[in-house]
Amino acid sequence: MMRSLYAGVSGLQNHQTRMDVVGNNIANVNTTGFKKGRVNFQDMLYQQLAGAARPTEDLGGINPKEVGLGMSVASIDTIHLQGSLQTTGVQTDLALMGTGFFVLKSGENSFYTRAGNFGLDNQGTLVNPANGMRVQGWMAQDLDGTPFLDVSRDLEDLIIPVGSKDPARATTNVNFACNLDKRIPQIPEENPTPQQIREGTWRSAINVYDSFGDVHILQVEFTRVPGTNNSWNAAVTVDPASDPPTNAAIGLGEEAPAAGGPAVFTVNFGNDGLLLSAADGEGNESGGEGEIVMNVAFDVLNSTAGDDGAPVRQVFSLNLGEVGGAARAITQYAQESSTKAVEQDGYTMGYLDNFKIDQNGIITGVFSNGTNRTLGQVALASFANQGGLEKAGENTFVQSTNSGLANIGPARVAGKGKIIAGTLEMSNVDLADQFVDMIVTQRGFQANSRTIQTADQLLQELLTLKR
Repeated sequence: MMRSLYAGVSGLQNHQTRMDVVGNNIANVNTTGFKKGRVNFQDMLYQQLAGAARPTEDLGGINPKEVGLGMSVASIDTIHLQGSLQTTGVQTDLALMGTGFFVLKSGENSFYTRAGNFGLDNQGTLVNPANGMRVQGWMAQDLDGTPFLDVSRDLEDLIIPVGSKDPARATTNVNFACNLDKRIPQIPEENPTPQQIREGTWRSAINVYDSFGDVHILQVEFTRVPGTNNSWNAAVTVDPASDPPTNAAIGLGEEAPAAGGPAVFTVNFGNDGLLLSAADGEGNESGGEGEIVMNVAFDVLNSTAGDDGAPVRQVFSLNLGEVGGAARAITQYAQESSTKAVEQDGYTMGYLDNFKIDQNGIITGVFSNGTNRTLGQVALASFANQGGLEKAGENTFVQSTNSGLANIGPARVAGKGKIIAGTLEMSNVDLADQFVDMIVTQRGFQANSRTIQTADQLLQELLTLKR
């Protein structure tokens, strides 16, 4: 009789534990990135009244007689199901679609979370604004002027320096891909008229930049070589309206052309309209294959180099395209002359106005001068047994002896999910499921209380036997 009392007590205690878990789930129904808990029960020890007996020649076997001593909590599991995504439009809000956790640092301690409601502090560090923990990842390194991400390095704080400067960059390459109209009439070799020369000329211009970020106009004027069908002379000037002149010069080869050198070159095409060769004003001619690159030099006005006060001489490459190529090369087809694709790699100084984070967690800065630059990448952690993580409060988990070591890496690698910027992962608590679980738990608690009451009544009957 006393056994039923203690069995009922164990039922009350453990159903109360289950009710505590259900209550915590419901309380966190709107908590960002929350993962619900689940309680599993198991029966406890048994008192054996009689053991089992095997069959004999005369009788069959006998089953054991056992009385249970109640129940206990087998486990309280964390259910890491994917929560729904809620769009916020805030660029620092990050949600994970799939497996993984964001990595946070507080001093030397590492924490892991699914809640990506991040923000920037006054130093531009990406943090959890609720507790100041810093989001971990890898900052981009500069490799010969090009941002480079090395995800094999140790984790570090992610800093997005909004308002910082992007230094000006001098133009080093200009790519031409214009078409020169094959139908333009030939220019006579002798005594061409100004109108004939004008009709046989095509002018193209593009802005280029010096090392100070100042803009200059590069003008290339193509004129048919008199008496030919497939050759054009090209005159190069930088800032054609400038006074004093910028002394532009052009030539083939690795060395920069000196001031006062020729500023013209000749382009030759095959009968198929594709680039064949080029020659500079000194008579140097390109080979019959590969890309044709001319070197252009000009004086940067209002600048000096050395003690002699001479202006800075800037050099950049003028890429005419690949011999026999059409997509990104100068051509001569029977279509209107055009400059369909002309590009250069220089720019003026700019400020970091905005940034964006893609599905791989790569942070790209958007500058006011129109350039985009990789700033860093958000790191993710995964575990062999994510159910073994310990909850540390504030929407965070910590590593335990049964979770396994954190596998750190970028998103969408080694089974890790992708990052969705401008959204947050909602709690995975299903209210309908929790209310049903609450009803079942309540009925279990009530039934166990009835067990105690009934056992008490039986004991009371024993006490009244003497009467």
